[in-house]
Amino acid sequence: MSDTVQEKIKNYRTAPFDARFPNTNQTRNCFQNYLDFHRCNKVLSAKDQDTAACEWYRRVYKSLCPIGWVQKWDDQLEAGNFPGKI
Repeated sequence: MSDTVQEKIKNYRTAPFDARFPNTNQTRNCFQNYLDFHRCNKVLSAKDQDTAACEWYRRVYKSLCPIGWVQKWDDQLEAGNFPGKI
C-alpha cells in the first residue's frame, strides 16, 4: 500500500467531502461506503492480497452510518439476505 494512502488513513478524522453526494443527507454516502468496504474486502481477499487498503471505507462508513444500521446490515449479510450487491 502506498505511503500516501497509509498517511491518509493515519490522519483520518471524519468523512471527507464526496462530490457524488453533495447534499446534506448522507444516507446514500453511508450505504455506498459500506458496500465499497465489503466489495474491496471480497476482491482483495479473493486475490490473496492485503485488505488494509479497504480500511478507508470502513472508517468512512463508521463515521457516517448510525450503529443500528450497520448492525442490521451485518446481520443481513450473515443471514444471506442483504439487499446490496457485494
